[in-house]
Amino acid sequence: MMPDLGKYADTVLSAYLVSIVLLVVLVAMSLRASRKARADLEQVETRRRG
Repeated sequence: MMPDLGKYADTVLSAYLVSIVLLVVLVAMSLRASRKARADLEQVETRRRG
């Protein structure tokens, strides 16, 4: 299923690995920031109501 990469296999596979890790980190950071922003917004809305 995987093409023969010859002598560049290590370089290509490590580039794929680094890219996947970076994508996972970026998604995790985005989700964390989203949760924090949502919690901050709820806190502000609660203060405004009562």
